[in-house]
Amino acid sequence: MTTVISGGDRADARRNRARVLAAAGKAFAERGLDVPLGEIARRAGVGAGTVYRHFPSKQALLEAVFVQHLNDLVASGERRMARLAPTEAFFTFLLDVVERTHGRGHLCDVVAADASWPRPVLAASALRFRQVLTALLHAAQRAGGVRAGIAPDDVVSLTVGCAAMLAARRDRPAGLVLVRLTLDGLRPSSDVTEPAEFRDASGVRRAAAASCEECGAALTVRPTGRPVRYCGATCRQRARRRRLAD
Repeated sequence: MTTVISGGDRADARRNRARVLAAAGKAFAERGLDVPLGEIARRAGVGAGTVYRHFPSKQALLEAVFVQHLNDLVASGERRMARLAPTEAFFTFLLDVVERTHGRGHLCDVVAADASWPRPVLAASALRFRQVLTALLHAAQRAGGVRAGIAPDDVVSLTVGCAAMLAARRDRPAGLVLVRLTLDGLRPSSDVTEPAEFRDASGVRRAAAASCEECGAALTVRPTGRPVRYCGATCRQRARRRRLAD
């Protein structure tokens, strides 16, 4: 006897699968990967059998959650490419990636640590994500909104770091401000002509006064205290008399 599956049954199955995926994503983010499938079923409002029917193992569920996450990001990137100017599309997409990814470190850790990943379905989703990210980056660079030397790998590394930074901040709005400041580093800077060096400004001033202002004799720069300006009392008095005369 053949069992006929109605359209309504298929729709119910799709809804149940989506509910399980949503519940699993939240549970993994909140409690890590040790959360039992029974807990996920309870959160989804379905029976344990429904979970196992769609996902026979936790690893299968984990893969599906990660694939759904990547597919959502791909759809987000494609919408932005179609509706926004290139630079705006790129930066709003990166912010969306950071906000959606910052609570999913457990998933990323498993995929990175397990040699059996990525599987074909996950690999295909990761490839689509990479293609969308690259297209957004190159379009923004052509529009002059992103530094020319930035590569897709650079952007991926930066967004991973931003997601970790956001996750570490209890004050989410303040964390997002830092994320935006960090992402702004990808923009071209028209007023910088040479690479800037990080240095102690006080050390720069002392180095500039490495010779006597009066006679030009070499000075010994002291590491602490006021900068040395004259080689001795004679030059100091001479400079003082000249200032008074002026």
